[in-house]
Amino acid sequence: MKKVPRLALVGGTSLLESALFRHATPRSVATDRGVVTLLEQEGVLFLQRHGLTAYTPPHRINHHANLLALQQAGAERVLAIGSVGSLRLDLPPGTLVLPDDFYAPHVNLSFFEDQRGHRAPEFDPQWRAAVLEAWQRTALPLPHTQGIYWQTIGPRFETPAEIRLLAPHVHLVGMTVASECILAGELGLPYAALCMVDNFANGICAEKLSYESFKVQVHANEAVLQHAIQVLIKELLS
Repeated sequence: MKKVPRLALVGGTSLLESALFRHATPRSVATDRGVVTLLEQEGVLFLQRHGLTAYTPPHRINHHANLLALQQAGAERVLAIGSVGSLRLDLPPGTLVLPDDFYAPHVNLSFFEDQRGHRAPEFDPQWRAAVLEAWQRTALPLPHTQGIYWQTIGPRFETPAEIRLLAPHVHLVGMTVASECILAGELGLPYAALCMVDNFANGICAEKLSYESFKVQVHANEAVLQHAIQVLIKELLS
């Protein structure tokens, strides 16, 4: 029987009220960067990056502790779910994207204080390809497989001017994935992301962006995202 590398799923805004891990077993992991509570269910480790009890906004997330906790708990590959805004009219809300690169020049997180921090981060190409191959074995509609994720600091949304400046160069905007990807790479954890477009970025369309309108679209996308995750996880564990 083949050994299947242990899978960790990282959830964010799109899964804040999800029932996917409602019956999972909590597991507290103490790291030298803080204590993190994970959920464990049917061989999958689940990390809610915004916290399980109280909400932690993106600019206050302890990414170092989160990634260390996954590693210490035995994770061997990480699939992160990201809620994103789209900077392209051809990537409307409800679209799923497997980004292939990111833009985050201000993100300088590292576990190291020496030359080991001088590395080129990336979504792990082999693991990302394996996710796509697993997806292709299902009946799910295929996600977009090209897209550049731009990480902003948050918690505020971006201004229309900021969106116009980056729109020719990036496709998606979020507040967490690049930080996780950088640190996962330093730990040797293969990391890929699946992004759900929950809104058009500020100024892309006529409708004014607000947190309330954003949450409405998150809820509208919830069933599609949860179904995709359930089917994909089953295939990845087979």
